[in-house]
Amino acid sequence: MTQLTDDAAAIDPTSEADDGGAATRRANWLRAGVLGANDGIVSVAAIVVGVAGATSRGGPILVAGLAALIGGAVSMALGEYVSVSSQRDSQRAARGRRPHEEANPWSAASASAVAFLCGGVLPLLAITLLGASIRIPATVVVVLIALGLTGAIGARLGGARPLRPTLRTVIGGGLALLLTFLIGHLLGATGIA
Repeated sequence: MTQLTDDAAAIDPTSEADDGGAATRRANWLRAGVLGANDGIVSVAAIVVGVAGATSRGGPILVAGLAALIGGAVSMALGEYVSVSSQRDSQRAARGRRPHEEANPWSAASASAVAFLCGGVLPLLAITLLGASIRIPATVVVVLIALGLTGAIGARLGGARPLRPTLRTVIGGGLALLLTFLIGHLLGATGIA
């Protein structure tokens, strides 16, 4: 969940000159949205797949998924708000920028939260709406497809060839799902969960 916050310094919608920087600013915010959605997909999916590895009961999976969705969105929003506020304070101190030229922490926070929610709702819906027998494999497929899309979109926005970033995103997300499922399964098998 910190990837978007770490990139906040590089995603300053006011860093371009007013004459022609609008397209770049839009692309930066779209890129931030893709990263936020990616974080939502991976974070929520890893939690619900981990819980589903421990129990087949839908209630605990739904509660964990909702907690991950809301907690993650709030965490992303707070991280962006703090990051952009610090950036704005530095800009004021260093350059004496006027308020209309500064990054808007509230805008960044809300964009981050919305992006996380949009991404995180996919695995939550997949795992809660499907039957217990196909719940986990179908969620994994939905998540890997969504990660492939976010990886390709992020690569395109960054001007990179899509294969490597897409594979990196899909493999990383797949590993997160595998590890959390195994931990959930082990805890469920031992009776701890």
